[in-house]
Amino acid sequence: MARAAVLGRLSWRAGMVTGVRDEGPGARTIAIDLPGWPGHAPGQHVDVRLTAPDGYSAQRSYSIASAPDGHQIELTVQRIDDGEVSPYLSGTLEPGYPLELRGPVGGWFVWDPADPGPVLLLAGGSGIVPLMSMIRTRTAAGRTTPFRLLYSARSPDTVLYAAELAERHLAGNGLSVSYAYTRSAPPGSPRPPGRVDAGLLTAAGFNPGHPADGWPADATPAVFVCGPTGFVEAAAGLLVAAGHDPAMIKTERFGPSGG
Repeated sequence: MARAAVLGRLSWRAGMVTGVRDEGPGARTIAIDLPGWPGHAPGQHVDVRLTAPDGYSAQRSYSIASAPDGHQIELTVQRIDDGEVSPYLSGTLEPGYPLELRGPVGGWFVWDPADPGPVLLLAGGSGIVPLMSMIRTRTAAGRTTPFRLLYSARSPDTVLYAAELAERHLAGNGLSVSYAYTRSAPPGSPRPPGRVDAGLLTAAGFNPGHPADGWPADATPAVFVCGPTGFVEAAAGLLVAAGHDPAMIKTERFGPSGG
């Protein structure tokens, strides 16, 4: 997920790309080795800077997709065709290439693995990226914290991390995953294409008044919502209307940034 870069006092670090893999149409995950990396919390992001031979530079911010793992991190970049940064990262970058990063950035939209309370995750498009870091951190930390993810995507072929999410959902270890397809639903889907609505939130267990899978009706889960601005605003409104405490809802939004 990309954001406009946020300036700060953090120093730039020289990293090395150690691997790349396609994650979906126009999306690529980049594995990076960063000597001296201080570690990150799930939900944080980094600034990435590209500098041309003539000295011109462009920078964008991308969410970290991986769980904390020493000086290794992964970013998932969605290509923006007319962008300055994402086409290079998602199409040209290869293992062995250098990459300049700054971070980690952000301290509010993060999940603490020491928190035993249930967690609801609501993703729109590439807003799944920082939430995936939370999901992976849960596993890496050996936690069984109840997690529910509702992922809104245009169609099944645009879902990022599809195979991994399916495997984690089927593992039956307290993580459940459900989808809302806005443009094209898979054959046999019980729900026609459409945006997230109150009924879907209830069916996915996002309504405190209609608990599912044994969750108590008075559960006060931590809620993380990430995606385009319109999606985040609509989802947050639905959650509050469903009875969630606004103080427990953390949102992260993004919009056009030039890629």
